[in-house]
Amino acid sequence: MRRFDSTANRGNNRHGMLSLEEAIERSLTAAPRLGTEFISVAKAEGRFANADVTAGVSLPGFNNSSMDGYAVRSCDLCDASAGTPVKLNCIGMIPAGTVSAETIVERTCMRIFTGSPLPTGSDAVIMQEDCRTTSGSENTVFCNDSVKPWENVRLEGEDIRNGSPVLATGTRITAGAIGLLAATGNEQVEVGCRPGIGFVATGSELAEPTGKLKPGEIFESNRAMLASMSEKANGRPTLYPIVPDSLDSTVAAMEWAFAENDAVITSGGVSVGDHDHVKPAIEQLGGSLNFWRVAVKPGKPFVLGQIGGKPLFGLPGNPVSALVTYLLMVRPALLAMQGASKLGLAKRPGRLAKALANGGDRRHFVRVTIDDEGEVTSTAGQGSHMLGSLARANGLLDIPPNSRLAKGAEVGVILIDQ
Repeated sequence: MRRFDSTANRGNNRHGMLSLEEAIERSLTAAPRLGTEFISVAKAEGRFANADVTAGVSLPGFNNSSMDGYAVRSCDLCDASAGTPVKLNCIGMIPAGTVSAETIVERTCMRIFTGSPLPTGSDAVIMQEDCRTTSGSENTVFCNDSVKPWENVRLEGEDIRNGSPVLATGTRITAGAIGLLAATGNEQVEVGCRPGIGFVATGSELAEPTGKLKPGEIFESNRAMLASMSEKANGRPTLYPIVPDSLDSTVAAMEWAFAENDAVITSGGVSVGDHDHVKPAIEQLGGSLNFWRVAVKPGKPFVLGQIGGKPLFGLPGNPVSALVTYLLMVRPALLAMQGASKLGLAKRPGRLAKALANGGDRRHFVRVTIDDEGEVTSTAGQGSHMLGSLARANGLLDIPPNSRLAKGAEVGVILIDQ
């Protein structure tokens, strides 16, 4: 990565802006892989496996019944029907968790329950609804239907074989995966460490959302919004005090945040104004600047730097721009730091309720709603400061430069809540 250099973006397009793909690639390169830790399987949901895991047992671990009924030899019931029931001698009962020492022989059966191991000699289970017993003689069972070999039986290893893979490196651990890990004898799992992330908001006009506003002030919202999003990516967020528009204050805040975290995310102060101090602060802290403009809307001013081998993501101050650039360029890097194998954003297919156009030379990520039927509608107001339309939106639609999407067009909507 080059040292601090105001020409860091040159050569990418005629406006000196990086393509989104190149910006993402550079963000991934700047984000170091963190270490690993072993945690309880019960607490692993959402974390990323950092080692392949294999099954310590088969699932099922033995042939067992899939319902309550009687364990039988299927050949004994070939001719059974409601009109000509077959009589069997019941030689015992097998509760779940119990292994019987009995053997099923010709014209015998055993009472069995869901999950109970099949006794030796049996190859099927007949449902209790297809059987009847005589009053006072439960040892005699009349079977009113035939069964096929292995009917109503869960076969050993039909789901998972002992030694087979159950979790691949880089996989996000779901609730279902937790169940599988536990069922195959895994008490702990090795996962990527959660990145500590420092959030720094710059701007003399910003006020904490706890007091009263003075003339010209606004409540600061980016830290809370971005911190909540980072937690969805397993981040450990720390919110630092608001930083006024001065170079010394910006340097001090960034130095503090970098000392305590694996990555730092700033909002505001990344453009070229007299009060934008993030880029010079990187230089003063001995860091390096990779790029600072990306061909997207909203969010053209976006800084990627490194200080002490740790990434700095400098987001625009406008809240919509901050959220969009976080999703597109920061989230993938945070996942990569944990060893995730899939870094892309989830999308839902939909169709446009009305035509949408982009007359500019940057990709426009438009705030939209997508309903349960897949209808996609633009939210009112697309200004980068408009939090109201952001709060109403549940997705972003990527519209290429100088293009128009017709009403009814099939589109893929990037989901915001991820």
